[in-house]
Amino acid sequence: MCCRDLFKCCWQLCVSVICAGLFVLLYWAIFQPHHIRATVASAALSNLTVVSNNASYSLAVSLSLYNPSVRVNIYYDTIGAELRFRDAVLGPAATGASPSEFYQRRKTSDDVKLDFDYGSSGGVAVAGDVAGELEKEMRSGGPLSLELDVDLRVRYVFRIFKLRQKPRIWCSLSISVKAEGRGPGVGGAVSPGDRCWVKY
Repeated sequence: MCCRDLFKCCWQLCVSVICAGLFVLLYWAIFQPHHIRATVASAALSNLTVVSNNASYSLAVSLSLYNPSVRVNIYYDTIGAELRFRDAVLGPAATGASPSEFYQRRKTSDDVKLDFDYGSSGGVAVAGDVAGELEKEMRSGGPLSLELDVDLRVRYVFRIFKLRQKPRIWCSLSISVKAEGRGPGVGGAVSPGDRCWVKY
């Protein structure tokens, strides 16, 4: 009797696993969610200065997000961003993303504004070696290399089906900087269309 009940339980478990696997395969075959594509539409840096291990700057980034899926729409629930220089954080987006959440239909593109305003707020503290490298790169006459990290929480939606994901976007910003007026600050902009990496 015990063996029969055990066999029945194992059989039901196997059937459940197989059905779940078939459901997932069917779900993906119909759903076909493709990875989000991200590009830097524009980025403008102004008044970047480094004084006593403190960096102050203003950076406005427009990030273009494209949904390549044929059948799937996307809810962007949260968008968070950080600016980095050689893995050192230069600050999160000061005012958050705009829009902070939105609904994106299939085969469409939307722009998200990210503002890093650390000019009037007293700047952001950075480690001494990082501050030195940042100032050296500012004065080198070449492009300044920054990294933009964007964390998303999204829901892929197809009719009654929803799939939650946490993709991460990484963009390399190469900005040719030059002196702004008579002050110590430098600024510059990137050419639009730089492709970003998206990891799930």
